[in-house]
Order: sequence, then structure tokens, then C-alpha cells
Amino acid sequence: MKRLLLVLLLIAGSALAAETATPPRPKIGLVLSGGGARGLAHIGVLRVLEEAKVPIDLIVGTSMGAVIGGAYASGRSVDELETLVKSAHWNEILADRPARDRLAIRRREDDEKLPSRIEFGYTIADGARLPSGAAANGALEATLSSLLPAARAEEPLRRLPIPFRAVATDLLSGAMLDQADTPLFQALRASMAVPGVFAPLRVNGRPLVDGGLVRNLPVDLARSLGADIIIAVNVGTPLLEDREITSAVMVANQMLQILTEQNVQRSLRELTDRDIVIDPDLAGMGFMDFSRADEAMDTGRRAALAALSRLEQLAAPEAQARLQAKRLAPPEAALPALPLAQLNITGTQRINAEALKAELALRPGDPVGRAELNRAIERLDGGGDLERIETEIDDHDGRRTVTFKLTEADWASSKVRFGLELYSNFADANSYSLVAMHVADWLNAWGGEVRTIARIGSSRGVNSEFYQPLGPGSRWFAAARLSYEAGSNDVFNQGQRALRLSSSLSSAQLELGHRIAGLGDLRFGVGRLRASDEVILPVLPGNARRSQAYGQQYLELHTDTLDSLAFPSRGQWTTARVEWLRPDGESRVINASLIGLSAFRLGEWAGQLYGEAAHAERGQARSLGGYLRLSGTPDGSLLGENMALLRVVMARRIGEMPVGLGHAVRVGFSLETGAVGDGAGLKLSNLPRSGWKQAASGFLSVDTRFGPFFLALGATRGGETSAYLLLGPTW
Repeated sequence: MKRLLLVLLLIAGSALAAETATPPRPKIGLVLSGGGARGLAHIGVLRVLEEAKVPIDLIVGTSMGAVIGGAYASGRSVDELETLVKSAHWNEILADRPARDRLAIRRREDDEKLPSRIEFGYTIADGARLPSGAAANGALEATLSSLLPAARAEEPLRRLPIPFRAVATDLLSGAMLDQADTPLFQALRASMAVPGVFAPLRVNGRPLVDGGLVRNLPVDLARSLGADIIIAVNVGTPLLEDREITSAVMVANQMLQILTEQNVQRSLRELTDRDIVIDPDLAGMGFMDFSRADEAMDTGRRAALAALSRLEQLAAPEAQARLQAKRLAPPEAALPALPLAQLNITGTQRINAEALKAELALRPGDPVGRAELNRAIERLDGGGDLERIETEIDDHDGRRTVTFKLTEADWASSKVRFGLELYSNFADANSYSLVAMHVADWLNAWGGEVRTIARIGSSRGVNSEFYQPLGPGSRWFAAARLSYEAGSNDVFNQGQRALRLSSSLSSAQLELGHRIAGLGDLRFGVGRLRASDEVILPVLPGNARRSQAYGQQYLELHTDTLDSLAFPSRGQWTTARVEWLRPDGESRVINASLIGLSAFRLGEWAGQLYGEAAHAERGQARSLGGYLRLSGTPDGSLLGENMALLRVVMARRIGEMPVGLGHAVRVGFSLETGAVGDGAGLKLSNLPRSGWKQAASGFLSVDTRFGPFFLALGATRGGETSAYLLLGPTW
């Protein structure tokens, strides 16, 4: 009986304790929507949640919400996220290729020949092939890598310290994927592959794109992972108004926004009264307005503070401290430099992996750390032939094995670029040209390529060059060129237009050269030229076309480290050339020229200091006149055997073109001085001391997909004034 009473007392005590025990804490899920640059508001929300001591048990995100949520779940602090976002070069991340000064020398030369960015792949078998995204992948993936703790970038989502899922869309089936077993880096890259902007990512053979197409605010996924209370942060881009839908691009954009908004509304209807919605007021901020990162983060913080009274009801300091301790990654040690044991390159098909190894110049025994790896990735990316570059590092016994897993860009083996060149001084100097350039590379195992440029319009011609490295990755090369150019030009006498010539020049050249790593090249060439001309105005009786053949030898040094051709802010550009011409039956003449440009930044202004000096012998002439060559002076009206020109150009960014249509809008000015003169030898003494002219111009410029566009007004001191319209190269 006593034993029975004891048991009953124990049962009653247990029941009483159960009645008075604290109920279990609800599991809180954070859902972060996609929204491009608007998604940076999530960082401000995270800061308020930490300050309010709200424990986050799981995170689910889409697109930019997946990127911020994944970085946070894997161990990044809010301070680190803010710093990384503010220091990111968003213009480079969203560009359609690496920064220009990181391109291979041959690809920088392509820009000099034709600055247009209207480019696509073309083969006879496959026809035209467009790049898989408007923006390049390299800068995006480098930014993602910097956002993630290196130790967790390859961990599957289900194994992260805090449960996390990143929504992606299967491009073939349209299915929503939570990517639970996908490595973190790949999951984030797939989730933010906005169709048309970034290329799809293949995971297990399936192309994956932005999860916003199917679930931009994945409330149901968070619920299925066990969330009792959901904090949903919705930063999706609102639908455009009628007045904003002004083009086919805007119509397509609105269609995507409708699909996204519809699935967001379905998700919002799944929320209960216990859940909290945070909806930052990002009115006027576009999907690609990454320059407003500070504003987005501040707006997210204000929106979370507006819901603070409800958030504080979820506060659980002890639980939050435990989750923070579990989540925060230990400080990352810098990747130490270790001797290279082996360098492997896999995944190449048409590109010779051995040539790439030679180009990277990473030899067994060389110390390899983070800086060396980053330089190697930049060199691989700068060739323009790769879709993706993945890096694997294996350290063993104090030595490092590095493997680069490459994915070739299918469209890049045979590229066609179209351009348009316009020039007018709104008087009698008007010209236009349609230009096409074709580049076919990796024609053999040593990296041979052919570049052909054709031009029709005011000037006509075709120029083709076969370029052949003399070994896999060799800096020595040989080149063969054939070209034909024709057009008309005015000839001036004492500053007055005397006649108009129709002229042509055909040439064949062979070159031997040496690349200067990262800078340019030195070439020695021999060739044969034939020049012809005919006076077409005024019409003269008995006038006949004249021709002259020349033998040619030349030595040329060319360097180029500019970050932009139109408005560089860093780098230099130089060309030094000496040419020996021997007209048939006559003695040899010498032409020489030196051109240099140095770019700099002065506060908000990008500047360039340009100088040019040239000498020609026996009837050959150098000229000045035209935009930036003594602006306001008639084009080519100042002639002499010797010429010198100095100018400074300053430009300030005042706006931005829509992504896909162009880049910066700028205003600026130039100050110029120059002179021409006659006399033997390239000497300042052969330039008239009193003949130096000064000029200036002011301009509005837009970086378009066809190249830089200018509207300018120029004037020469004591001389003429002229307005200019240009599309294409300016120097």
C-alpha cells in the first residue's frame, strides 16, 4: 500500500511540473526574397534581428536573398557583409567581360580595332550563337567566393551550421529545387542566375537559373523545414507603370516581374497571424541599382525597426547566443603560400591545356598563395574563351597541388563583332563606316588565330592577320598581314582646302614579335606597299590615277594597360614606331612617331594626358585639325613634315545607361596645344615657335554598346569654332 501511494504521489508531481513548465520555444524561420540590388536591404534587417536578440533557427532565400542568407548562415557576420558589399566593384561584376586591363593583350587590341560590344559567336555549321548571359561569370563568381567562408563554400546546404536552403529553377522542367545536397557556392550561383543577365549553372547535368521564377518568397519551403513562425522579408521589384513600358525590353522585363509577383502573392497568402512580414520601402530603386547599396541597407534597417515591437516578442537571448556561437565561423587564416607540387588544368577541349600552363608561369616549387591564385584566374579569364573557372587546392606534406576546372564558352571560338563609326563637324567633314570584325582563335595547339576586319562606307577596306605563337604559351610569335584600304580625303595648302583625292593603299607584311607580359609587344616587320591616288575635285583634263610601290621595314613597340579606351582612369598606352620606306627607284625615307597616354583619377574626375610627336620625310605629311586634334580647326588642315600635339582631357560621370544598352554618361572638357613645321629630323626646333595653337572643347559622352558617343563643341584660339558628333574611336 505504501509503495502504491508513493507511485501516485510521483505521478501527481510530474503532472504538476508539466503544467508549470515553460512551453518549448517556437522555431523561427527567416525567408529572404530575391530582388537584385534591392536585396541588399536584407543586411539591414539582419542587423536589427541581432540587436533584438531574435534567434534564427533556419534561413530560406531566393536569388539575392539566397546570397545574403547563405553567407550569413555559413558564418559571415553582418559587419563583414556590409564591408564586402560596400567594397564590391559592381560595375565590373555586372559587365559582360573582365575589366579591360585584365584582358589578354590580343583582346585589348580587338578593342582598339573596333570598340563596339555588339558581339556573338558564329560558325557555318551552327550559325549565330549568343553568349549565355549579358554579364560575364568571372567577376560574379569571384564576388560570391569573397562573400563565403572558404572552409564552407563546398559544403552541401544541409550541413551548414544553421539549416539553409537556396531556391533555384530547373530550366528544363520548370521545377523548384531547394538544392539541399548542392555545395553552397554552386547553390548560390544557381539561385541568382537571372535569365538573360547571368548564364545558367549546370548542376548534375541540369541547367539551373534564378529561383524567383517559381518561388521568390519561399514561405512553403521554410514551413516544410519546421518553421513555426516565419519572418518574411519581401524586396521584390514592383511592376512597372504604363508610362514606364516604353520598349520591347521593358515589355519582357514586365513579363518576368508578373511571373515573380504572382508567386510572391501566393506565398504571402500562406502566412498566418503569427508570422511577420517586413516590406522595405525601396520606391524608385531598380533591380540593378547596386550603386545605392548604402541606401538599400539603411532602408532594410528602418523597415525592421518599424516591426520591432513584434520582433521583440520573439526575443530569446540565450537561444540566440547559442545559435550565434554555432553559426559564426572562426576567423579565416590567410591562405599560406606553399611550394607548388603540381598544376592541373582539366575540362578543356579545343584549348591546349599545356599552353595555358605555360601562360600562367606557375612552376613546380614556386610558392603559391592567394595572390598567385588570383593572378592565375585573372589570366585565364582574360583570354575570353572560358565560361567558368573552378579552383581546387590540395595541400599535402607542405606542398600544394592546384587544379583549375575549366568550362569553355561554346560561342567564343569564332566571334563576330559589328560596329558603327560616325563623324561630323556639322560642316564639310562627314563620314560613316560600318565595320565587322571576325576572330577565330585556337586554330592549332600553339594558339594560332586569324583576325579579319572589313569596313564599308566613307572608307572601305579589308585587313586580315594570321597570328601564330612560336610554341605552346610562347611569348615569341610570327604574324602575316594582308590589307586593302580606300577612301577620299581633302588636301590643304596654307590652311585652305586645295583639292580632294581618291586614294587607296594595299599592303602585305611579315612580322616577328615578342609579347611583353601584361603590357604589349615589340614587332619587327618587312612588307610591300602600293599606294594610288587620283584628284577627283576639281575635275582636271587629262587627270590620271598615279601609283607608287614601296618596300617597307619597321620596328614598333606598343603597350596598353588602360582600363578603358574612351575614358580611362588608370593605366598607360604608348606606341613608338620607326618605319623605313624605299619607293621603287628612289632612295629610302624615314617616318617616325611617338604617341603616349597616361590616365589618372582626380576625385570624381577621370583624366588623361596625351602627347604625340611625328616626323615624315620627302613629301610625306603629318596633320592636325579636328576633334581633340586642335578642336575647332578644320580637319587635317595643318600639314607639315613634323608635328606635335599635347592635350589633357577630363570627364566626370553624371549618370548611367540601362544595363545591356551601355554604361556611363559623362560630361567633360579638353585643353589642347599643337604645331606643325618642316625641316630634317624630328626636333622641337623644327616646329615654329610662334606657330603653336591652343584649343579647347566641352562634351557630353555616352558609353554605348557601339562604343563612345560624343556631342562636343570645340574652338581654336584666334581661329574657328566647330561642333562635333562622333561615334567610335576618338584618338
